[in-house]
Amino acid sequence: MSSPATGPTNLGVPPNVGGLLCYAPCCIGLLFSIAAVIIEKQSRFLRFHAFQSLLFQGVMIVLGFGVGIVITALSHVMPCLGGVLGLIINVVLFLGMLGATIFLMIKAYNGEEFEIPTLGQMARNWV
Repeated sequence: MSSPATGPTNLGVPPNVGGLLCYAPCCIGLLFSIAAVIIEKQSRFLRFHAFQSLLFQGVMIVLGFGVGIVITALSHVMPCLGGVLGLIINVVLFLGMLGATIFLMIKAYNGEEFEIPTLGQMARNWV
């Protein structure tokens, strides 16, 4: 019996490589995840990572906008301190997102279906 991270896919890539590509930074992961959701019918593993990636990226976009609003408000209330705090918050958020992305890429490449709390269960229900 083969593992969920092996076998055929409609996209022509091994499922573990496809899972890794779903979390790739910039638009690569977003576009690959959308393509996988639409095209992929054979690999539940790849579909899971595509859905989870889309949910994860959506949360990161919303979080980024929220932090941007808070930073803008802080900068208007306390111009000097707001700018410094904004920079620190942005750096911490970026490093956290980068770390989570790398972690998810490694898990997918190793054939694991690591579930992000809440998002993973939502993705599993949509597969």
